[in-house]
Amino acid sequence: MREFTRGMAFLGRGFAFWRRRPGAMALGLVPAAVVGALFLAGLITLGIFLPDLTEAVTPFADGWPALWVTVIRLAVGTAMVGAALVLVAVSFTAITLFIGEPFYDRIWKAVEADAGSAGIDADYGFWRSLRDGLALFTRGIAVALLAALLGLVPVVGGILGAVSGVLLTGWLLADELATRALSARGLDAAARRRLMRQHRARMLGFGVATQLCFLVPLGAVATMPAAVAGSTLLARSLLGENASGPAGLAGHPPTSASARARVDIA
Repeated sequence: MREFTRGMAFLGRGFAFWRRRPGAMALGLVPAAVVGALFLAGLITLGIFLPDLTEAVTPFADGWPALWVTVIRLAVGTAMVGAALVLVAVSFTAITLFIGEPFYDRIWKAVEADAGSAGIDADYGFWRSLRDGLALFTRGIAVALLAALLGLVPVVGGILGAVSGVLLTGWLLADELATRALSARGLDAAARRRLMRQHRARMLGFGVATQLCFLVPLGAVATMPAAVAGSTLLARSLLGENASGPAGLAGHPPTSASARARVDIA
């Protein structure tokens, strides 16, 4: 539990970075606001047509008693909404990071510079950003489908689907957001996965905190810059580097990426 709450704290440190670089953080709101407006319109449209959709996918219940028709269609509607929220959360991050690459690159570099690693260059690029975005979106669809299926379980399906969606989506968000800082230190995909599994609770704590903020109205827009900053500090902590937040960056200088990676993921 301690590691889980430690991971959650990195999101708070990301928000604290507004005091250090308000200009860079404010720019990070722009792509998040654009994507957020599009997804909000989509969710509103889903809400408007949800009764018709639930009826369309449950024609077999038309002849049932009214009570059971209501129960089954409420379960289906809840599952649809839960799956949509999961898919929106993951898609929002993937699309926002893709179209906002120049903005979030500035935040990442600013955090690294303040933490004493100004020389690190992620060399992310358009195609890398596109590939990672598509991978995250694909995994998000799988999680959304799983959440929808769990939502169909009688009585407890709504809660089970929601909890599973938050946990699984939280992991995906933490994975995607921490990738930039870890890949910049020479860790390939396999090495990153091993490292993240070693610190699963910390990763999950950060991801769940981010996902819960995303569920608050306009929370995704406000949280995205802080999530980028916090995930950079999170990645540094996974490698044992100085992960102090903006309130205090003093400490020993980080070891080299290759040496630290060999120590922590061997």
